[in-house]
Amino acid sequence: MFRMRIVEGVFRLLSALALLAAIVAGTLDSIQSVSASSVRLTSLGNAWLNLAPESLTFAEISAGTYISPDIWRPFVAPVLAQPAFAVFLVIALIFWMAGYRRPRFAGRFSA
Repeated sequence: MFRMRIVEGVFRLLSALALLAAIVAGTLDSIQSVSASSVRLTSLGNAWLNLAPESLTFAEISAGTYISPDIWRPFVAPVLAQPAFAVFLVIALIFWMAGYRRPRFAGRFSA
């Protein structure tokens, strides 16, 4: 019971962090869109490349080495092409659903 609550709390924390990343990415995209007078959406791959290019290369090499050489193009590359804020929103939703706890029943003497 106690371990389950810890796991739920970790999932809720990860959901909050992913939601925060989505808000930051969406805010940056909106600022760029207003300054350019056109819609500008930063893909997850471009955002990752701007933040840490070595880790993107390392992730691609590691996925090819330890998982499968054919996994990057059909599965990971389409996700990296999506807008960063949308990917983080989906990740936040998945973590929120994993950490969701149903409200407790009030009891037999509740009104």
